[in-house]
Amino acid sequence: MKIKALVVEHKAAPFELQELDLEEPARGEVLVRIVASGVCHTDAITRAGDMPMPFPAVLGHEGAGVVEQIGPGVSEIAPGDKVIIGWPSCGICRNCLDGQPRYCLKTGDALVSGLRFKGERKGTTAYSRDGQPINGHFFGQSSFATHSIVSADALVKVPGDTSVDLLGPLACGLATGAGAVLNEARPRLGDSVLIAGVGAVGLAAVMAAKNSGVTKIIVADIHDNRLELAKEFGATHVINSRSQNLVEEVRKITGSTVDYAFDCTGVIAVIEQLAQTVGMLGHMVLIGGAPAGAHFSLDHLSTLWGKRVMGVLGGGGRSGQLIPALVELFQQGRFPFDRLVKFYDMNQIEQALEDSKSGKVIKPILRMTQN
Repeated sequence: MKIKALVVEHKAAPFELQELDLEEPARGEVLVRIVASGVCHTDAITRAGDMPMPFPAVLGHEGAGVVEQIGPGVSEIAPGDKVIIGWPSCGICRNCLDGQPRYCLKTGDALVSGLRFKGERKGTTAYSRDGQPINGHFFGQSSFATHSIVSADALVKVPGDTSVDLLGPLACGLATGAGAVLNEARPRLGDSVLIAGVGAVGLAAVMAAKNSGVTKIIVADIHDNRLELAKEFGATHVINSRSQNLVEEVRKITGSTVDYAFDCTGVIAVIEQLAQTVGMLGHMVLIGGAPAGAHFSLDHLSTLWGKRVMGVLGGGGRSGQLIPALVELFQQGRFPFDRLVKFYDMNQIEQALEDSKSGKVIKPILRMTQN
C-alpha cells in the first residue's frame, strides 16, 4: 500500500515527507494507522548519527493509532482496536523470560537495525521506495508515517473511548521518566530524590515521585520557567544549577545527600556533579541519552562505600504493565502530562524539533495527516 512518511536520507539530513510503499503484515504482525506520534530527543540524536540507525530511514518511536489489518497468527489484537506501540522485544531471551523485556538481548537489532528483528521475514524491511528498500522498524515502529508495520506483541490496547492522539509519548519519553522511578528505583517511604533536567522525561519522573512515598522531590535545571513548572507538578525544592552550586544546595535541603539522583540530561558534566549528591547506599540513576562514545568518571572511594549506579532503558518493566497504569493515572488527574503537549502537523516536524530543543515546548506531538 502507499503511505506518507518522513524520511531522513542521510546523517544530519532534514526530514522529507515522501510517498513510500508498505508491505502487508506478516505472521505475528499488525498494520497500524498512526494517528499521532511524539517527537523525542532520541529521534534528533539518531538523525545526528549518535545511534547506529542506517539511512535512508523512517524514524519515530512514540506512536499511537488504530489497528487496520492483522497478519496470520494474531489473535489478541483486532482491526479497530486503539493502541499505543510499546517497546519491541524477542520474548525468548533470558532477560525477556525473566520479566525484563526492556533489556531484551536483541534490543540493538530491535531498535536501530532498520529491519525486522524476528519472525518469518526477519532481516527484511516492510518499507520501500521505487522498488528500493528503505530502513524502517525504528524502535519496532517507525511511527513518523501514516501507517506502520509492528509486532502484535508490542501493542498496548487502550479503551475504545480514549483519544489516542495524546498517548504516543507514553511509549517512550514519559514512560522512561516515570518507570525509572516506579519500576526501577522504587524509592521508599520518606526517601529523598533529586531529578536533574526537567524536560518531558524529568517532569514525568517528578509526577511519578509525587505518586510515591518520597518526602523530598528536588529538581535541578538551568531554566527558571521549567523549575516553576516542576513545582506545579510536585517538586518540593528547586535549584537553578546555572546560578547555584548543586552539591551545596542539596546539602542545605537534606542535611547531607539524597537517596536517589536521576540524570535526565545526558550531559557528562552534570552526571559527574550529580554523583557527588549521592551518599552511602544511595543510587545514581542514568536516564538521559549522552552522545555516542561519551564516558564519565567517578571518585572511587566514595563510590566504593555502597553507592549504586543504575542505567535505565525505557523505564524498565513491561509495556503492558507500565503504559496502562500511566493511562489510568492520567485519567485520575494524577499524571497530567497533557499540560506538556503541543500538537504539530506532520510537515511541521522541523519546527517541532526546534521548539523542543529551545525549550519552548516540552513535548511536541505530530498528527499524521492522510493528505
